[in-house]
Amino acid sequence: MHLSEIVHPNQLRGLTIPQLKQIAHQIRDKHLETVANSGGHLGPGLGVVELTLALYQTLDLDRDKVIWDVGHQAYPHKLITGRYKQFHTLRQKNGIAGYLNRKESSFDHFGAGHASTSISSALGMALARDLQGDNYKVVAIIGDGSLTGGMALEAINHAGHLPHTNLMVVLNDNDMSISQNVGALSRYLNKIRLSPPMQFFSENIEEQLKQLPFVDKGELGRLKGGMKRLAVSKVGAVFEELGFTYIGPIDGHNLEELISTFQEAHKHPGPVLVHVATVKGKGYAIAEKDQVGYHAQNPFNLATGKALSSKTPKAPSYSKVFAETLIKIAEDDYRVVGITAAMATGTGLDKLQAKLPKQYFDVGIAEQHAVTMAAGMACEGMRPVVAIYSTFLQRAYDQIIHDVCIQNLPVFFCLDRAGIVGADGPTHQGMYDIAYLRCIPNMVLMAPKDEAELQRMLVTGINYTDGPIAMRYPRGNGYGAPLLEEGWEPLPIGKAELLRQGDDLLIVAYGSMVYPAVQVAEILSEHGIRASVVNARFAKPIDVELMVPLAKKIGRVVTLEEGCIAGGFGSGLMEALMDHQVAVPVTRIGVPDILVEHAAPNESMADLGLTSPQIAERVLKLFSKTPAVVG
Repeated sequence: MHLSEIVHPNQLRGLTIPQLKQIAHQIRDKHLETVANSGGHLGPGLGVVELTLALYQTLDLDRDKVIWDVGHQAYPHKLITGRYKQFHTLRQKNGIAGYLNRKESSFDHFGAGHASTSISSALGMALARDLQGDNYKVVAIIGDGSLTGGMALEAINHAGHLPHTNLMVVLNDNDMSISQNVGALSRYLNKIRLSPPMQFFSENIEEQLKQLPFVDKGELGRLKGGMKRLAVSKVGAVFEELGFTYIGPIDGHNLEELISTFQEAHKHPGPVLVHVATVKGKGYAIAEKDQVGYHAQNPFNLATGKALSSKTPKAPSYSKVFAETLIKIAEDDYRVVGITAAMATGTGLDKLQAKLPKQYFDVGIAEQHAVTMAAGMACEGMRPVVAIYSTFLQRAYDQIIHDVCIQNLPVFFCLDRAGIVGADGPTHQGMYDIAYLRCIPNMVLMAPKDEAELQRMLVTGINYTDGPIAMRYPRGNGYGAPLLEEGWEPLPIGKAELLRQGDDLLIVAYGSMVYPAVQVAEILSEHGIRASVVNARFAKPIDVELMVPLAKKIGRVVTLEEGCIAGGFGSGLMEALMDHQVAVPVTRIGVPDILVEHAAPNESMADLGLTSPQIAERVLKLFSKTPAVVG
């Protein structure tokens, strides 16, 4: 059987080990070919090929449910659930999603983009099954890195309290998140990896004890349990004490062992944890050697592993400018520390780690802890810089309010990947940070128009000690603005910048939309419309001293932002104008009340009407109509 013939995972049932190995080889070939061509996550999926095939052979996928944690490890799952022919469209507009998506397949039982969600959702399904009188199997697959997320531990704690709820948790242990795992739990799992397998320990003990003439049946059960507890204390004590039956660790690339272990695990009542040791990037030597670098890749040469180079030289990325500037500041001030939640390479803080390791902290996939730890450091006079993607900071919203803003602590939040992020889709779009942070008392919000202004805002945020402050910046490269090596001056809080003057229209843009705003003004000038352009710099506080008189004088306002319109920057400016009794037509342009699906960023911008020509066309239509307040 060829992989292309598999349209339903139940077709794996009954295949021989040689046939499964052949399918595994084909999955890796297709996986590598696709990601090399279009980019995507590489290492995670390569590491779970045998795990997926073995587990699915022991299930009836017409009834049983498998819940994956973080969808990027589920590429093999996609390839054997009817998506082989579409797999070349991975992460492309109108193509296969890079994560699990309930709308895409009936086998994607729970959407997963963020980590640490699988055990909670799987337990919910298992409880619903029991309440409805059904008996299908529920399996959660979670990576060891995801166990650093408190939600996973909360779910384990609850599941262990329900001894009559059948649930299997498969721990995919490859000793990695995106970067190297951190924390005591990771060290503990490493010890387990070096221990002998335990899956059939109690059964072997029983067979040996039966041969002893002085052991009756009552003593047999007691001795068996005691011996198992003695051994498990070295191997799976934490999980056993939390109420799980622990099995493992087992070789995650040995199909025979995996199948027999899963079959055995299905027989155990209550919650069961199967510990599977895998190699991230398995089957592609380059990815096995560099597991951090090949977690995900842009298009690359499959033979060499090298990225396909662009002929056009690019400006440095915002993340790179952020990291290099932070290092220079931190070198002169030991109080400045960088904090990341398992995203060292993505945020650029790996550079800080290499240069100033004592001023770098990776807390694992634990955004809530990162924020409250930063609050504690701020209490003691440190200058914590918390670098987290916009979409992931959502996970720490209560901590931002309760532990930082209510106490008015000087924590500096740096929100990478703010706005449209492209191929990762709705779970990763940074659409909501302006709205969800703007409403919190004591918070200051700012966004740079380019990478040079990011340098000044970084200094501004670190120097600001009156309370919390946040800076958002987009994914990708800057505009090539000249960078300063040193001597950055902080910006005055709440002060905007007038870039262009005109009497017909006021365009106020925030962050990544400032350069497009200037382009819009140039297009409009060709049609006889003279526009003033303001770089807002701050979404809170808004520079009412500059903008209220301009709005009153010009009489028509357009706001531009790369984020949700509802509660966003434009809403903030409208509120400020109303507070000052300035009633002028305001058109807010940004992301409407929709989920932005996966596509290239430029494709998403065009679909949303956020390119400069599209915005100019919309403004021209406004000028052809009677002025009215537009929302």
